[in-house]
Amino acid sequence: MLHQAGLGMSLYTRVGARKYLNADERERFLASAQSEAPLTRSFCLVLAYTGCRISEALALCPRDIQLRSNVISIRTLKKRGNFQVREVPVPEGLSAILDQTHDISDCAPSGDFPLWPWGRTTAWSQVKNVMKAAEIVGPHASPKGLRHGFGIHAVQSGVPLNLVQRWLGHAAMSTTAIYADAVGPEERAIAQRMW
Repeated sequence: MLHQAGLGMSLYTRVGARKYLNADERERFLASAQSEAPLTRSFCLVLAYTGCRISEALALCPRDIQLRSNVISIRTLKKRGNFQVREVPVPEGLSAILDQTHDISDCAPSGDFPLWPWGRTTAWSQVKNVMKAAEIVGPHASPKGLRHGFGIHAVQSGVPLNLVQRWLGHAAMSTTAIYADAVGPEERAIAQRMW
């Protein structure tokens, strides 16, 4: 069952609609993001490749991007009063796009200004526009859908749950464990690895 008892954490809405991007939708989103303006492209790719929350992405500064090691340091904003940084490895191509778009190599490590000059509403709209261009509709066509899609993609790729937990900034393993309960095509993809 994909609903955690007592925590309200689920990969489905109350009427059974998916809240995560499946593999095909994730690929379409990534492809659509590539054809966007540089700021929108870099923002959408960071969300898709790190699984970070929209507020965490908006808080990223040049100093948070480790170009040589292809790592993004994300300040976990959800844990009030408990400031933490988690490091998420990213593809080399994303590091190159971030450097090209934001001149990271010219300002890091002292760059302490936001990479994107937007508020949450504008950032959310940018993601929704890319979702629309990728023909992704429904409750999963959102930044949260990207985050859930990242979790499922990581588990399907064989990433251990403790790493997925760290990358997503979950306090409890039980929160991360919902991604191991993927059903439908995702469950079949996991089963195929066994066969």
